[in-house]
Amino acid sequence: MSAADGRPAESGRPEGRSSQPSGLMDLLGVAAVLLDAEGRIDLWSPEAEELFGYTAEEALGQYAAPLLVHEQHWDLMIKLFAEVMDTGERWAGAFPIRHKDGSTRLVEFRNMRLLDGLGDFYALGLATDRSTLREVERDLALSTRLISQSPIGLAILDTALRYVAVNPALERMHGIPAEDHLGRHYREIMTSTKFEGPEAGMRQVLETGAPLVDEYTIVGHTPADPHLHAWSISLYRLDDPQGRVLGVADVVVDVTDRYQAATEAAEARRRLALIADGSAHIGTTLEVGQTARELAGVTVPEIADMATVDVLDSVLDEHRPPPGDGAALFRALAVHAAYVTEAVQAADPPGQIASYDADRLPTECVRTGRPILISHIDGTTLARIARDDRAATVLTRAGVHSYMLLPLTARGQILGFLGLSRARNPQPFTEDDLALAGELASRAAVCIDNARSHQTVRNASETLQRSLLPDHPPHLPGLEVASRYRPAQAAYEVGGDWYDVLPLDGDKTALVVGDVMGSGIDAAVTMGRLRTGTSDFADLDLDPAQVLQHLDKITSGLEQYIATCVYAVYDPRRAECHISTAGHLPPVLVRSGQHPELLDLPTGTPLGVGGVPFVTTTFPVGSGDRLVLYTDGLVEVRHHPIDERLNTLLHLLDAPDRTLEETCDRLLHELRLPADPDDVAVLIARMQPFAEADALTGE
Repeated sequence: MSAADGRPAESGRPEGRSSQPSGLMDLLGVAAVLLDAEGRIDLWSPEAEELFGYTAEEALGQYAAPLLVHEQHWDLMIKLFAEVMDTGERWAGAFPIRHKDGSTRLVEFRNMRLLDGLGDFYALGLATDRSTLREVERDLALSTRLISQSPIGLAILDTALRYVAVNPALERMHGIPAEDHLGRHYREIMTSTKFEGPEAGMRQVLETGAPLVDEYTIVGHTPADPHLHAWSISLYRLDDPQGRVLGVADVVVDVTDRYQAATEAAEARRRLALIADGSAHIGTTLEVGQTARELAGVTVPEIADMATVDVLDSVLDEHRPPPGDGAALFRALAVHAAYVTEAVQAADPPGQIASYDADRLPTECVRTGRPILISHIDGTTLARIARDDRAATVLTRAGVHSYMLLPLTARGQILGFLGLSRARNPQPFTEDDLALAGELASRAAVCIDNARSHQTVRNASETLQRSLLPDHPPHLPGLEVASRYRPAQAAYEVGGDWYDVLPLDGDKTALVVGDVMGSGIDAAVTMGRLRTGTSDFADLDLDPAQVLQHLDKITSGLEQYIATCVYAVYDPRRAECHISTAGHLPPVLVRSGQHPELLDLPTGTPLGVGGVPFVTTTFPVGSGDRLVLYTDGLVEVRHHPIDERLNTLLHLLDAPDRTLEETCDRLLHELRLPADPDDVAVLIARMQPFAEADALTGE
C-alpha cells in the first residue's frame, strides 16, 4: 500500500518514503557493522550504536574483537571471522557481546563476506538483540499457528476491502479456495444481500478505528455445507506501529451450536407462553361453542394457518349412540384461519353435522384416541383428511401441505378432535408442534367436558324451573297481565326466581313474584315448594301478610335456604290492592297519566329468617294503573348503585303508550346485561276496576 494514500502500490514501483520507522526491520532494530580484511570496523550504523552503546566516532577504525567481546572470546571471534573471510561461508548464531557499559548481551548475528569492485573482501555483520528476536519469533510462530490451525475464520482485507489473506478455516467456511479470494472485493465473494451490513461495518471500522465485536450474526448455508449454520462476525482495523491504516481483519466464528441453543430456548419460551396463554384464554365460559372458538384462536397463527374443532354428535346429544366401527357423526364447533383462504370452505361450518367414513383420519383419530401427524401431505393422505372429493380439491388449491389431528380427551372419554393445517407457512409440522398442540387440546377438552356437563345440568334445572312456572289463566276479572322469565347466562346455573298469577274468589287475583337465594336444581325445587305453598294459602283467602307468615314457616324448615317475595291481591270490585313484601325490592306503581313511582312499603325480612311479623299495605287503583313486580336480577349489577338502576327502571316504565308485552321486552333489553349471573322474573299487571267500568257504561 502507498504510505501516502493507503492504496496498493503498483507492481514494480517503490512506495513513498517515510521518515518514521515502521515494519518488522525497525521493530528488530537490525544493526549493520562492516569489517575490513584485518578485522577493523569500517562502517557503523545508527542501530549498531543503539545495540552496542558505542558511537560511530568511537567504533570506526577499531579492531572489532577488543572493542566488542570479552578477552576470553577473542580467539573464537577471530576464528569465526577467518572462516567467513577465507571460505565465504555465512555464519549465523548468537554471540556474547560486551556493551559499552560493561554488561554482556547475547546478540543474534548473520555474518557474510562481501566483495567490492577492487577485489577486496569485507565482512558484513547484521545483528539484533537476541531476546527481542526470540520474542518476535514466538509471536510470529504463534500467529502463524493460530491463523493456519484455528477453527476461527480469519481474513485480511486492504483499505479497498479486497482480500489480502485468508486462513484455511475461512476457506472451508466459504467453500472457496484461498487463492480465489485474493485480490477480489469482499462482496464479490460474499454476494448475498445479508452481507451488506458487514461491508458497511468494515468501512465504519476503517474510518473510526473502533472494533465491532460480535456485531453481526449471519445464518445460512455455504457451498461446502448444505446444513444451516450461524456465524458471528467481528471486525478490527489493522494499523502499523506509526498508526498508518493497513486494512481490516474479518474474524468469523461458527456459532451454530450457540445459535441453535438460543433458538431452542426462545422456542421453549414461546411454547410455554402459548400454553400459559391457552390456560388463560381457553375455558373462560361454561359454553361448549365458545370454548372451541377459544381453542382455535389460541392455535392460530402461533401453530397453524387454520384450525377446526369438531366433537362427536353423541357427546352433545345423549340420545345419539356413540360411534361404532363405521362412520362417525361430528358436529363442527369452530373454524378459524390466520388469513382469508378457500381452505375454510373445505371445513364443516360451525353447527353443521357431518358424517366421516371409517377410513377417514378424523374417524380414526377419535376411534383410536391417538394423535395423527402428517408432515407432508400427498394425494392419498389428502383424500383421507377431507370429508369428500370436493373438499380435497379445495385443500389442494389452498396449498395445504401439512396436517395434524389431536383427539379431545377428557376423563377417559374422547369428545372429538382438533384439526390443524399449514399452507402459507412453509415449515411442516414437527413432533414438537404435535406435543404443544396436544397439550392445548388436552386442556381445552377438559373445559369442553366441563361446559358440556354444566349445560346438561343447566338444561335439566331450566326445564324443571320452567315446568314449575305458571301459564296465565285465560280470563282475569278486570286485569291484564304480561310476564317474562330469563334464566342466568350460560356460564351460570339457573336460579330460583318465580312469578305466579292466582285467581281468587270474589273476582280477586293474587300477583306473586319471589326469589330463592342460590342456584341450581335445589333452588328450583325450593322455588317449586314455595309456589305450591303460595297457591294453597291463597285459596284460603288470607291477608297478604298472613300468606307470607305461613311461607316464612315453610322456608325456615328448608335448610340453608331463604327467599324474598312480594304478594299482592287485586280486588277489582273495591278498586284497591293489598300488598305485603318479605325482603323484596319495592314494586313500581304506574298510575294512569302520572309518572311511575316506587311504592313506599314496609320491606319486611326475607322468608326463612323467622320471628318478624309482616305488614299489609292497601292502596286504591284506577283504570289503566299498572303494577310492576320484578326480582333483583333485573336491576342489581356489580358496578352500578341500586338507586341509579331503579331510576333507570322508572324512566323505562314512563311510556304509557306501550303494551304490557312491549314493556316487558324493553325492560329485559335495556336492563339485562349480556353476562348476568342471576335469573330474572318480571310480572306487569294493568288494572281496570269494576266500579270505574260500571261508571263508564252507566250501569
